[in-house]
Amino acid sequence: MKRFLYLILLGYLTLFPLRAQEGERFVVVSYNVENLFDTDDNPETEDEEFLPMGARHWTKGRYYQKLQHIAQALIVAGEWDTPSLIGLCEVEGDSAVHALLHRTSLRSVGYRYCITHGNDKRGINVALLYDRTQFHKLGEEELIVPLPRGERSTRNILHVWGEVRSLDTLDVFVCHLPSRYGGELASRPKRHAAARLLRSCIDSIYQEREKPLCLVMGDFNDTAADETLTSVLGAQPFPSDSIHDLSLYNLFTSAQGSHKYQGMWHQLDHVLVNGRLARQLLSGSAEVLRHPFLLTRDKTWRGVRPFRSYYGFRYEGGYSDHLPLRIVLLFP
Repeated sequence: MKRFLYLILLGYLTLFPLRAQEGERFVVVSYNVENLFDTDDNPETEDEEFLPMGARHWTKGRYYQKLQHIAQALIVAGEWDTPSLIGLCEVEGDSAVHALLHRTSLRSVGYRYCITHGNDKRGINVALLYDRTQFHKLGEEELIVPLPRGERSTRNILHVWGEVRSLDTLDVFVCHLPSRYGGELASRPKRHAAARLLRSCIDSIYQEREKPLCLVMGDFNDTAADETLTSVLGAQPFPSDSIHDLSLYNLFTSAQGSHKYQGMWHQLDHVLVNGRLARQLLSGSAEVLRHPFLLTRDKTWRGVRPFRSYYGFRYEGGYSDHLPLRIVLLFP
């Protein structure tokens, strides 16, 4: 009988090895937080819409509620771990990120952050929050997307690199590619320009680092099947029959959708990793988070949709028009 129980236990551990044997969990979250503006007027940007006297009546009460909501979503995303890295899209600036980290429950984690300071007319930027006990930052830079003269400027790409627990250097990119404003076809060259810049930087890292680990996350405003990801970035579906260290893989090619438009779910948010980092992925951990509090009933198109801050110009008091993404890496 004892031998029988031993064999059962041995089989269980073979199929489901202990987490300590696999490595330390390293949780990564990517989240478009839908217009996280403070309530102060920035004379250098077009932020009038999100002011107390603006079109959306963006008061301090609404702003502070939004901060608490975003913090709640991020903490829940970590499950039993606090996220090691968090990529944020649609953040106005340092003031909003500082408030998120110091006026919400996130203050107990002690996150540090990096943020772009680009030339987007509305003042929209991307940011990376990082847990210093999990990620030792070594450097950062902003990548300015080259667009034809006369084109409206777009958001910069944030590149941050640092050491993880395995002492390898992890290169992290947070991006919010140009929107489809003006039509998907007309705006496509702008997204391709951003993707070419990103691809060029990744290729440079491949030349510089002996064992490159690359992580790209954010809102691409394109699906996994669009040319931006397939042709320009060369992102392949994951899982794959064979993994090559220097190939890029999209962990969300078969996801249900993170954004809903006119009744249809679309996966515009993605997390890409190179093959060497893909080997560190906890199997089945790539997930679009669909917690009930992040969703609300879709009265127009049926089913559910993301619980937003605004539905058009009507204030809902929710979280975001996107759902967060989460992956778990395992580092020795």
